[in-house]
Amino acid sequence: MTQHRQNILVTVDTAIFTLQDSQLQVLLVQRATEPFKGAWALPGGVVQEEPDGSLEQTAFRKLAEKTGVASPYLEQVMTFGGPERDPRGYSVSVLYMALLRSTELVLQGDDRVSDIAWVRVDGERVDRPLAFDHAKLLEAACQRLRSKAQYSSLIAHLLPDEFTLSELREAYSSILGVSLNAAGFRRRVLQAGLVEEVKGAFRHHGRRPAQLYRLHPESNQVYFETNLMWRVGEG
Repeated sequence: MTQHRQNILVTVDTAIFTLQDSQLQVLLVQRATEPFKGAWALPGGVVQEEPDGSLEQTAFRKLAEKTGVASPYLEQVMTFGGPERDPRGYSVSVLYMALLRSTELVLQGDDRVSDIAWVRVDGERVDRPLAFDHAKLLEAACQRLRSKAQYSSLIAHLLPDEFTLSELREAYSSILGVSLNAAGFRRRVLQAGLVEEVKGAFRHHGRRPAQLYRLHPESNQVYFETNLMWRVGEG
């Protein structure tokens, strides 16, 4: 009896997020080739034995190809697979999440895309249909981002190198969709050792200059003692 071996298509797709004008945005590409020619999708590509030595290297390669920069934060979210995802056959996609500062954005495409754009995320969706099952992938990435924002320093990777605590709080509030208490947020951030003062540096808005901070060089990933969503109004 002859057995036919099925080739499984393995890809890496990345939900690349940034904050622009306090709004969460995701990078989308418009496909220039079939399948789903002309449709929008998360940037990604097929895993290649060379030059990719790992799935993470594939994610970093595709990120650099689409934005021209290396993400300060990249995290594997989950894996999707099945025979109905791609008309070319059974496919497996490893989903990553990347965070970029808006000041670092240099969009660039290749011959496999006809357009590339930052698109506002409303809840866990965008205002256009996505190719394959990428709407499901985007939903999973948004859920991971908002979940980790509740108890970790993750959102700081979306800000410039130097920022005020108000700007940091506004970024968290935008991602979480709530208004965070200023005094409570400040207390948690400083107690966690997340940031350090930039000596002599201030942001001049209004009557009183605001102290500038930066991520503490040894903080890496900081976890808060209590969830930021706990008793939101009181911090």
